[in-house]
Amino acid sequence: MKKLLPFLLFVTATVFGQDLSAQKQKVRDMAEKSGLELRLDQPYAGNENPKQMVDVYLPKKRGSDKPLPVVALIHGGGWVNGDRLGYGAQAIQLARTGNYAAVTVGYRLTKEAHWPSQVHDCKAAIRWIRAHAKELNLDADKIAVWGSSAGGHLSSLLGTSGDVKEVEGDLGPNTAFSSRVQCVVNLCGPEDFTQSLMFEKDGKPVAKDDAVSGLLGGSYTEKHAEAVAASPVTYVTKDDPPFINFHGTKDMRVAYLHVEAIHAALQKAGVPSLLVPITDGGHGSVNAPEVKVRGEKFADKVLRGIESTIDTTPIPAPPEVKK
Repeated sequence: MKKLLPFLLFVTATVFGQDLSAQKQKVRDMAEKSGLELRLDQPYAGNENPKQMVDVYLPKKRGSDKPLPVVALIHGGGWVNGDRLGYGAQAIQLARTGNYAAVTVGYRLTKEAHWPSQVHDCKAAIRWIRAHAKELNLDADKIAVWGSSAGGHLSSLLGTSGDVKEVEGDLGPNTAFSSRVQCVVNLCGPEDFTQSLMFEKDGKPVAKDDAVSGLLGGSYTEKHAEAVAASPVTYVTKDDPPFINFHGTKDMRVAYLHVEAIHAALQKAGVPSLLVPITDGGHGSVNAPEVKVRGEKFADKVLRGIESTIDTTPIPAPPEVKK
């Protein structure tokens, strides 16, 4: 159980163990009660693979007639579990304000495909949003990505590798559009795969990590080139979008050094980056309500131009989400 627990904590924002058809109906009911238009299962890769689709949440009553900014939500689950429906509730919360469209992003899991399939899928999803912006009255120049754990990794990668040819891929019918995003909300994402995600109590790195091996096709020591290529820190440049990063200081699944690495790299490049530690928090501590409050305030500032000072004081981990 000791070895299994960190992996279980890695599964965040998922519908793990739930029947997806029942979950879809639940999301439909919630969206209807919230006054939203819901478009489920929109394919972005030119095929009918259920993982290569997005769900779109649109407010029927908008805050203005202007095109809406978009928050794209990318689920976690160690790249091996999870589904975009796991972010359905948050997508509904965002869209029902009338100020955003929300898009939940599916991507191929490692049981189906190794790296770089996951980032190719996410980039194709962003291009799909741009390709359909006029039809849906969306602002193609105001897209945020928000993800936790494995979703935080993919969100960070979208932020640092915008239009980087080596990881762009040619997936789907919308390759003429850019995959760049305008801001990143990163919750406990792995950022540098040349370093271990987990460490023993004595500080020794854990080289055998099934989630990482599933992604890279081997351990980070065996697949060094892949580890470098999959790391968001690899691609940091001065033209990257602003980040806000949340991470538990006692995260045993993705060590705190990962958020320190991306934050330092972004600051060195001159990219606005905020770091909000969750004091004594483990991997699940990013589910603290204050994280969502500050993340949305950050999106409001970047995408909607609402001037504010984002609080970066540490968030105490609530007892129920410390692990």
